[in-house]
Amino acid sequence: MAVAKEVVAVVTLLLGLTSCTTSSTAAATAGTGSARWREEDCGGVRGEVTYDHRALVLNGTRRLLFAGEMHYPRSTPEMWPKLIGKAKEGGLDVIQTYIFWNVHEPVQGQYNFEGRYDLVRFIKEIQAQGLYVSLRIGPFIESEWKYGGFPFWLHDVPNIIFRSDNEPFKQHMQRFVTDIVNMMKHEGLYYPQGGPIITSQIENEYQMVEPAFGSSGQRYVSWAAAMAVDLQTGVPWTMCKQNDAPDPVINTCNGLICGETFVGPNSANKPALWTENWTSRYLIYGNDTKLRSPEDIAFAVAYFIARKNGSYVSYYMYHGGTNFGRFASSYVTTSYYDGAPLDEYGLIWQPTWGHLRELHASVKQSSEPLLFGTYSNLSLGQEQEAHIFETESQCVAFLVNFDRHHISEVVFRNISLELAPKSISILSDCKRVVFETAKVTAQHGSRTAEEVQSFSDINTWMAFKEPIPQDVSKATYSGNRLFEHLSTTKDDTDYLWYIVGYEYTPSDDDQLVLINVESRAHILHAFVNNAYVGKIYGSHGGPANIILNMNISLKEGPNTISLLSAMVGSPDSGAHMERRVFGIRKVSIQQGQQPGHLLNNELWGYQVGLFGERNSIYTQEGSKNVEWTTIDNMAYSPLTWYKTTFSTPAGNDAVTLNLTGMGKGEVWVNGESIGRYWVSFKAPSGNPSQSLYHIPRQFLNPQDNILVLFEEMGGNPQQITVNTVSVTRVCGNVNELSAPSLQYKDKEPPAVDLWCQEGKQISAIEFASYGNPVGDCKRFGFGSCHAGSSESVVKQACLGKSGCSIPITPIKFGGDPCPGIQKSLLVVANCR
Repeated sequence: MAVAKEVVAVVTLLLGLTSCTTSSTAAATAGTGSARWREEDCGGVRGEVTYDHRALVLNGTRRLLFAGEMHYPRSTPEMWPKLIGKAKEGGLDVIQTYIFWNVHEPVQGQYNFEGRYDLVRFIKEIQAQGLYVSLRIGPFIESEWKYGGFPFWLHDVPNIIFRSDNEPFKQHMQRFVTDIVNMMKHEGLYYPQGGPIITSQIENEYQMVEPAFGSSGQRYVSWAAAMAVDLQTGVPWTMCKQNDAPDPVINTCNGLICGETFVGPNSANKPALWTENWTSRYLIYGNDTKLRSPEDIAFAVAYFIARKNGSYVSYYMYHGGTNFGRFASSYVTTSYYDGAPLDEYGLIWQPTWGHLRELHASVKQSSEPLLFGTYSNLSLGQEQEAHIFETESQCVAFLVNFDRHHISEVVFRNISLELAPKSISILSDCKRVVFETAKVTAQHGSRTAEEVQSFSDINTWMAFKEPIPQDVSKATYSGNRLFEHLSTTKDDTDYLWYIVGYEYTPSDDDQLVLINVESRAHILHAFVNNAYVGKIYGSHGGPANIILNMNISLKEGPNTISLLSAMVGSPDSGAHMERRVFGIRKVSIQQGQQPGHLLNNELWGYQVGLFGERNSIYTQEGSKNVEWTTIDNMAYSPLTWYKTTFSTPAGNDAVTLNLTGMGKGEVWVNGESIGRYWVSFKAPSGNPSQSLYHIPRQFLNPQDNILVLFEEMGGNPQQITVNTVSVTRVCGNVNELSAPSLQYKDKEPPAVDLWCQEGKQISAIEFASYGNPVGDCKRFGFGSCHAGSSESVVKQACLGKSGCSIPITPIKFGGDPCPGIQKSLLVVANCR
């Protein structure tokens, strides 16, 4: 490999690692504005971790790296090996993860690194499979995670101001970051120690809120960067979406189209890194799923590399997983980034995964010119351009067509080429097309949910009605004011009861009584004298205030009003989160045309959480604390707990609950919360935002399992089913002029490659046509040209196998069925 003769101003970050017996030193590189650290003899450890203006430099070698985000708390330790293995097979080099402060220190000073929170185990599994780690410590992470990753006890620290030049906040942030870094050092997990961690991140998209803090924000950025660097991790630190990240911290891009939006490195000595390429959009209750096409993702990646000299791209998310328990932030669904290259269950999402794998291979085979070549660009037309990287011996070109509607014919170095609409063609050696972002040759897959158990028999269910608190004197707290919701619950529960007495004197004309409640929580349920009178709920994009305004019936004399305030996750972003106010803000009663009677300063009682929560009736032991009843002849009313049992499905397919018939609540299996559900909140399509809820097989017993639900709004548990989820249909549609897959060396000509996941085999060929079949993998049919042998050839090659490859050549199908016509092969197969 040719080595550039430029002077490389690098940042070598090997400082004071615990595995080294000889201390390391740091010194600023004179006159460059960057810094250089040298590694002394550390006894067999690897060499420097550096960067320059082109790339991260590992052990003296520039590296072009593809990364993918996956979060250890959003899956189970038993899932990690397969997830990481599939990421590696997809062409990734690095796994990125946030560090989740509130799962590790839920109580101040008490750490938890067990089970799903075993960070060291997760990193060591990545290392065992030969990948690197980018550790995004934050500790503010956003990530659609409750309270942005902060433990709620931080809210109650006196005089604290989050994410600012505030001593109480900085003290706690520095302590946690230091503890994480020391843990990594102790385990030998930084790259110079022989570990996999090659970068660390401090803070997270702070530039988005920095103006709210004025000069305090600027001081905080400088402090955070200096604090991180002083920890001497041995690897570069980054700040994402922070254009003014202080040296030597690298500013990186997050977004959909960083090739267009990234302002670039803020120093000539820093590389262009893309730390979050959003593979879809996270889903919120009340919205339909919005998937990002593999063509669009691939275009964005290729353009970032070509235009910004990008050498590091990370997909957010590569595997999204599940927001178990109550960890999803406001209105965010339990399923997280299900349309990522690896879906919620860890299944490969095709064709996204395969298309990106081809992209990675095509880029990496031109690593030398991309990392060491001279860059140039030229116009090929009004909306077409070429980006070229060239050394003395190698060359790669990215030909871009911005025209979204038309094929463009261009001439590049005396070669005539057709560029598909909104596409980039990658030319190896600046001659041969090896990848086209707009032409997907990877197989497609269809995921199905198969019902394996029904709960339609009413006799299998037991129920328990959540008690409605009515006695202010027995409340946990009381006061002559309206308490703020999260400050009272400490975010340990979604629910807070507000209880107040009201003395009613009827008027002579029997006027209507109106209750008005204004709340900044997400849901409000109202009870008067133990009777349910109604609810109101908000939405992600709706007003912060929700208002319940309705007629109620009161009895003469004393009455009790019980209001249940509910959050659907705490906030995860924005400036001054510690000042945010939630819960009921105003309550009034109006009789007829009389002035309203404001109840804000009456004596209120407060009950934190539900009776069922406090007594853990969702566990086997806790369920004995209450008397369950049968549900025959019982209306499916709000605030009801349901319990039943089910058998563990045979096989290895992912297991889900279909909750389509329910309303809103939370569900537990064998005492483990698999998350909130809200299937009654329909999206514009008329469908629930999420109806299938993942039960990791590690949550299941060998045979019988206890299922408990808390139904908040009133749903029918008899409609619940247990389903298994798998990819049962695969399809390939490849043109004879397509670039051959780079996954197989010297593979000519192009081929349709099909394979089944999770041990399944191709059980049937649903459709096969060599010729000019019409349609695509969803809707297909025979065209005017069709080889009669298509089905028999494909069956012989594929049936009973886990995978097969059918080359697109006339000889394979007994001759050319229609000379002069460009041909394709479209195959649809079933996997069982």
